[in-house]
Amino acid sequence: QVQLVESGGGLVQAGGSLRLSCAVSGRTFSAYIMGWFRQAPGKEREFVAGVSRSGPRTYYADSVKGRFTISRDNAKNTVYLQMSSLKPEDTAVYYCAAVFSSYETYVYTRRSEYDYWGQGTQVTVSS
Repeated sequence: QVQLVESGGGLVQAGGSLRLSCAVSGRTFSAYIMGWFRQAPGKEREFVAGVSRSGPRTYYADSVKGRFTISRDNAKNTVYLQMSSLKPEDTAVYYCAAVFSSYETYVYTRRSEYDYWGQGTQVTVSS
């Protein structure tokens, strides 16, 4: 069983930065495509960023492109989301997600494509 545990959320002022981490236990981390999603109150959970198995490919939602960076360290079984120039509309619970894949360069962007989820970490951006 794959387990995902997010950390690094908190309260930050607009324009500030945060780095989220997601530690993954279980099977071979490098065999999983990883993603970050977020869900604001009253809204659907939405894709934020994804990274391929070995990390050469990344993909971002338009709303975060140029401000957020996803990365992974396969030696530490951890995926990161570096968030900069944060805006109040970035306020949400952020979830880490994983799915096993045989493809080195694929990145998934749909919630239904991911099999494993963390419990979420709250990010609040004050204006």
